[in-house]
Amino acid sequence: MPAHKVVLLVEAKIKPEHRELILAVAADNLPLTRAEPGVEAFYQTARQDDPNTLVFFEVFESESAHDLHMQEEYTKKVFQTLEGRLSAPPVVTRLIEL
Repeated sequence: MPAHKVVLLVEAKIKPEHRELILAVAADNLPLTRAEPGVEAFYQTARQDDPNTLVFFEVFESESAHDLHMQEEYTKKVFQTLEGRLSAPPVVTRLIEL
């Protein structure tokens, strides 16, 4: 059975006073994540109409590649940094390839 890609679109609305800290931690995370085996795409963006809504587009070649990403210390650091600094729960949308 072939592995199915994990394609995620994540929106996280951050509190403006924490934007600089969150962006710094995300910037440290980006090259490490992109270098992981099984990462096909990983983009960190913000909404043009609301720069405090961060939008992440992530493509992993398999569920196991995504699981590995979630276990990395630098990934855990991002989640720890976000704790208490979001103005709403993140919206995670799982997508499928057509």
